[in-house]
Amino acid sequence: AEADYTEMTYEGYAPGGVAVYVEVLTANRTRTGPEMRSVFSKNGGSIAEPGSVAWQFERKGIIHVPSSVGEDDLMLVALDAGAEDIRAEGDSWTVVCEATLTAAVRHAIEEAGIQVTSSDLTMLPTSLVELDSADTVKPILRLIDALDEHDDVQDVHANFDIPESVLAELEA
Repeated sequence: AEADYTEMTYEGYAPGGVAVYVEVLTANRTRTGPEMRSVFSKNGGSIAEPGSVAWQFERKGIIHVPSSVGEDDLMLVALDAGAEDIRAEGDSWTVVCEATLTAAVRHAIEEAGIQVTSSDLTMLPTSLVELDSADTVKPILRLIDALDEHDDVQDVHANFDIPESVLAELEA
């Protein structure tokens, strides 16, 4: 018999008050809840009431385009199709739009002859907690990694920002 999978979300806080929103696909709801609680508590976090964290995130579409594409060309097409924002992230551009417009914006970008490397729906934080030291960052990343490693977890979203100076400290 096929297992019956249920999509669920768990909300909680990482050390330092960072909001964490976890998307889960599980065949065993009674097992997953206690396991999520355990992962949070073993890693210095805590599960929160449903709805207490979700409001800090918005469902958005994101479309990745190689950074070799000119910003002006991309901006013209993407904004015209309804995109809200274009960000340079590493070796690509990230185009952000309302979740419902993702397919339309992707189509417009491709119609303009611009290569799309990927597109997806995600939960973007509405505000960010800036982390000021490697000591603050490590326990948060530990919790996120532990959540990511759980078989039922599909996606983990958190509202923190790591400044370049702290990233350099982490990599040292």
